[in-house]
Amino acid sequence: MTINYKGIWPVAPVAFNPDGTLDLEGSKRVLDFLIDAGVDGVCILANYSEQFVLADEEREVLTRLSLEHVAGRVPVIVTISHYATQIAVERARKVQALGADVVMLMPPYHGATLRGTPDQIFEQFQAVGEVGIPIMIQDAPMAGNDLSVPLLIRMAKEIEMVKLFKIECIPATGKLRELIAAGGDVIEAPFDGEEGITLMADLDAGATGTMTSSTIPDKIRPIVVAHADGDREQAARLYRDALPVINFENRQCLWRAAKAAMVAGGVIKSDFGRHPIAPLHPEIRAGLMDVLKPLNPLVLSWGK
Repeated sequence: MTINYKGIWPVAPVAFNPDGTLDLEGSKRVLDFLIDAGVDGVCILANYSEQFVLADEEREVLTRLSLEHVAGRVPVIVTISHYATQIAVERARKVQALGADVVMLMPPYHGATLRGTPDQIFEQFQAVGEVGIPIMIQDAPMAGNDLSVPLLIRMAKEIEMVKLFKIECIPATGKLRELIAAGGDVIEAPFDGEEGITLMADLDAGATGTMTSSTIPDKIRPIVVAHADGDREQAARLYRDALPVINFENRQCLWRAAKAAMVAGGVIKSDFGRHPIAPLHPEIRAGLMDVLKPLNPLVLSWGK
């Protein structure tokens, strides 16, 4: 598959049954919904997939299920982050064998205090790169590492498989602009994240793609496309329309927004989150629906 690293590549949530077991049919429906929404690619097992509540065996089940079900309809990124380089490499090999197109990982970290040094970060990405699968570097606040622009450019230049960059540390826009200006052609695919909360500014800075949640991909993709086509006015108008949902999700719901919307639209049966993840407060759920309905996104009707 020739991959065009542009557009919208949302994170697919993992569906759970109300008893906390994996809802595998629900997870397949999530992927079908995303493809029907016109996404350019899909990311699985990321933070917005609640990767931090999954057992290793469940990761393997979901990886195999997702890749077999997508079956090449769109490219798939599989998140493989781990503090241990050996485990990150093993994960990369496994998902490559299963047919993943790209792997994504944060720099090595664990808890609040264990952080890889710049040299250790480079060494981990270098080791994963030797597997021979394209890599997206996730520069996320959760990791807490300082991925400086010089370090990112060094990895892009010296590690052949480092091709994609998901920049979502604050301020993402300035970092994207600096990275693209300093790195030039080696920055093959600069993406933003954080639900697209700074999407217009990031596109203006040179981002060519975005990795959002799965809540409103059909409303966000046209923003990216219009901007890429040179119609910034149209992109800005569409962004203003979508911004209330993006803001409410980012500030009130986080990953729970997509699953709540999917329950409302019949994509999945339950928006259960494993303890200690708390369910959405009824008022927050109602507020989410209040901002979603005027936008009329596909998620609210797909399964009805």
